[in-house]
Amino acid sequence: METLLSAPPLLDSPPRAREASPGSRQQRGVSHPRVLSIAGSDPSGGAGIQADIKAISAHGGYAMAALTALTAQNTTGVHSVHVPPVAFLAEQLEAISADIDIDAVKIGMLGTAEVMTVVGDWLARTRPPVVVLDPVMVATSGDELMAPAARQGLLRLLESTHLVTPNILELAVLLGQPQAKNFDEALRQGLQLAAAHGVAVLVKGGHLPGEECLDALVQHDGTVEVFTAPRVDTPNTHGTGCSLSAAVATLQAQKGDWAVSVRHAKSWLSVALETAHELNVGEGAGPINHFHALWDSAAPTLDAFSQQLWQECEVQREAIFGLDFIKELAAGTLHSDHFAYYLAQDALYLSTYSRVLARASALAPTEVEQKFWAGSAQNCLEVELALHRDWLSHYPTDMRQGPVTKHYVDHLQGVAFSGSYGEVVAAVLPCYWLYAEVGRVLHQDYLSFSGEHPYGTWLATYADDDFAQATETAVAIMDAAARRGSAREREGMRAAFAHSAQYEVDFFAAPHSFFDGWAAKSAPIGALGD
Repeated sequence: METLLSAPPLLDSPPRAREASPGSRQQRGVSHPRVLSIAGSDPSGGAGIQADIKAISAHGGYAMAALTALTAQNTTGVHSVHVPPVAFLAEQLEAISADIDIDAVKIGMLGTAEVMTVVGDWLARTRPPVVVLDPVMVATSGDELMAPAARQGLLRLLESTHLVTPNILELAVLLGQPQAKNFDEALRQGLQLAAAHGVAVLVKGGHLPGEECLDALVQHDGTVEVFTAPRVDTPNTHGTGCSLSAAVATLQAQKGDWAVSVRHAKSWLSVALETAHELNVGEGAGPINHFHALWDSAAPTLDAFSQQLWQECEVQREAIFGLDFIKELAAGTLHSDHFAYYLAQDALYLSTYSRVLARASALAPTEVEQKFWAGSAQNCLEVELALHRDWLSHYPTDMRQGPVTKHYVDHLQGVAFSGSYGEVVAAVLPCYWLYAEVGRVLHQDYLSFSGEHPYGTWLATYADDDFAQATETAVAIMDAAARRGSAREREGMRAAFAHSAQYEVDFFAAPHSFFDGWAAKSAPIGALGD
């Protein structure tokens, strides 16, 4: 949420705001801007040049880099800083600008007044259309990165800057004032800095307390736009300032509107902070997740998608082996009525399941997959149903469809006739995969069983090599569908798989639930006790 404020400039005649160079592409926007980062290096990859390159790339820019300093640092702090000869920095800058049109420049750690002079002279000659300065003085860890004598050189550099993005401490140092204790004080300091130097200032409230994180875009004429966002509770903030300023520079070259650029950059940064824990980098203040959007939408490699689903259904897998039905089946103590109920429901289930497999065959993009699903559908009808009929002749039972069976087949049919091919494949897979896993474990138990197992012939069918191979093929087909599909389709596949996995648990639990419920309803008054 943003609010617009207006305040009079603090100087009668403020310096003229920085303007884009004549004929610059800033006015019409650049799809893939060429963005140069002038900053120090962070070997741990979370801040400095490394963070800038990631932020620029994450926003569709072509990232370039001129190194001003080398640091020995990691997520716990800065150990040392080495500043190469300034003549070499000048050579880097001249080499880049002599060959490449630069659409935006982001400036980070400079370190010394000499370095600032070289950068300032180069900016004055090349006049890039977008210049964003992140005045790196103090790292998140508290380590000082800039000598005090460089402050004046940094202020002179503002003459060639369009936007400066200090944190609360850096803003105070630039003005030579005590650090602001609240956002109102920081905003007044931002207005002062903007008016005194004719530059836009992004006042950042990230280091201030409060449930909301306030930032303000302050123009030299006193116009203020405030941005609010929920504060992200995370220790992984390494490189936040570097990344935000690089993102704003890249977006500004594309959009030509500072407020829009800041708003988009802040939204991106919020998610980068929220998902930073996924990276698991370092023992200190870890880096933000620059490529969260890319990784969320990127196609999975090889079997990455199926492995993720297998991990996500761990709860269901554990639940299945904790069921009385499974434990009693393995031990040979399962009541024949429970077994018969399971067989009857399985036969009813497979009747619909075969039609869903046929639907998968109709949607399949390749002849190989079409034949696989068609053969699987035929197998359900000719082999599995025949097997169930043979068993049911020995275990007669009520053949009415139970509630769990109905819910399961309704789910499968809903996906089959409204979902994508990938979603259909994901929905039918748990019947292969979880059934095969149960069979593997139960067959091992059967082999170690002493004496004659009452369900031994049934358990022996779990060891079928053809079914194991079919399961592997079905998993591979799902992975291929996930790679071809969009991020949205993969989410649909994940949901379809999760629902079917839970229905597998419910299906194995249904016999006991059915007879427990029947017994409770049939019990005479007082039989249940207290």
